[in-house]
Amino acid sequence: MLYYPRWKIAMVAVIATLGVIFVFPNLLTREQADRLPHWLQPISLGLDLQGGSYLLLEVDTGYVVREQLTSLVETVRTTLRKEKVKYSDLGVRGDMVNVRVIEADDRAKARDLLRKLDPDAALDARDDGFMTLKYSEQAVKTRKTAAVDQSLEIVRRRIDEVGTREPSIQRQGEDRIVVQLPGVKDPDRIKSLLGKTAKLTFHLLDDTTTAEEAGRGRVPPGSMLLPSAEKERGMPESYVVRKRVEVGGDMLTDSKATYSEGRPVVSFRFNAGGGKKFGDATRENAGKFLAIVLDDKVISAPRINEPILGGSGIISGSFSVQQAQDLALLLRAGALPAPLQVLEERTVGPDLGADSIQAGTIASAVGLLAVVVFMVVIYGVLGILANVALVFNLILLMALLSALGATLTLPGIAGIVLTMGMAVDANVLIYERVREEQRRGRSILSAVQHGFDRAHATIFDANFTHMIAALLLYVFGTGPIRGFAVTLGIGIMTSQFTAVNITRLMVAIWIAVRRPKTLPL
Repeated sequence: MLYYPRWKIAMVAVIATLGVIFVFPNLLTREQADRLPHWLQPISLGLDLQGGSYLLLEVDTGYVVREQLTSLVETVRTTLRKEKVKYSDLGVRGDMVNVRVIEADDRAKARDLLRKLDPDAALDARDDGFMTLKYSEQAVKTRKTAAVDQSLEIVRRRIDEVGTREPSIQRQGEDRIVVQLPGVKDPDRIKSLLGKTAKLTFHLLDDTTTAEEAGRGRVPPGSMLLPSAEKERGMPESYVVRKRVEVGGDMLTDSKATYSEGRPVVSFRFNAGGGKKFGDATRENAGKFLAIVLDDKVISAPRINEPILGGSGIISGSFSVQQAQDLALLLRAGALPAPLQVLEERTVGPDLGADSIQAGTIASAVGLLAVVVFMVVIYGVLGILANVALVFNLILLMALLSALGATLTLPGIAGIVLTMGMAVDANVLIYERVREEQRRGRSILSAVQHGFDRAHATIFDANFTHMIAALLLYVFGTGPIRGFAVTLGIGIMTSQFTAVNITRLMVAIWIAVRRPKTLPL
């Protein structure tokens, strides 16, 4: 009898059973599938099959560099003032920070201080006291890359907070992000959320001047004139705010929309470090005004009546319920390191997706039917067994896509169709090898045994080279190419398993039951 170990029989049975279990949710409606456990869900359809929205975003990486230079200016100002070094002409010029140290006796001291501010900023000092700080190209590139990576993660958090089902968020090129939202027909709210930097900071108001004087160009050093976000409520149109950040929004641990005195507000909570800084700032500046700044606009500027030591607070304003919920969402997800610009927007209708599904189904059915007929005509009963293995191959392929939470796209359907042909190729190699062994005079059992054993190496080599191609497509491809590579790669693994194990098991059972005198080849 054709030898087949019991442990292999058990393995095939277990894998086939798991395949049927994981492919079952694809036969249910979406409402029925939602009641199943999260690990047992149907395959998600991509944008080209389900319809939805496509957004191409660009990260303003230049903003990151400008912000870094501005922050470096404030650090230089604070450091030199603390050490009582007289200076002038401090500011950003181009891609560097300039400052002139007035007193000759202070220049050596200033050079030592400025060199320690940032290890990535190179100092160039002239004999006349004029000094410049400039970031190296590698430092700038590192900051830009980090900004894009951080933006990608925050975009993902914001979209997940909205509850969009199965979004696809991928990096494209050096500074672009592709967002695909299957099933979302109106992406206006998503665009609104992604278009806000949501940079929350707390500053003290500058009480040495008024907004009217600052508007005439008399902004004190270390301060800035910011517009108000609440002009319609009778608040001032602008505020003079100190540039120094007392507490940053990056120290928030939670925020949520709630109500205060019947009005929607946003409550927030700091982490331990932020709570301490917030408590110190309110204790040391009691009686002064604290400006809450969101994206360079003052949301509110309440008076600090007493120290706030609990590490939490409330942001009030003329919010609607939706606006309060969106602001809380943005603060929870975190601030973008740089603004995002929508470069391209497309909406795919469900009709186009339905046409794609229908075309893919027809192509798959025609391809499957052609393969089934060919195998039966050429190999008879053994061809039927190969077709049964092909069905199991499709079941396992769909089950793995479901278990991995993969998204099926139109190119993915093409990968499935190609997999069917590749799976049958393996059976053809096996049967032809068995035919050769039978021609050499071997018995039925010996021919089948040697045919399977010797064809296995050829099948493995062919699948291995195909897998390399699939991996290269996935690594270097984007979007649809990756979808094709995923289904192709999974199909290669399932076809290797079904051809070598399931087909062999069925042939062994058939020979044991029927005990044929000749093979129908």
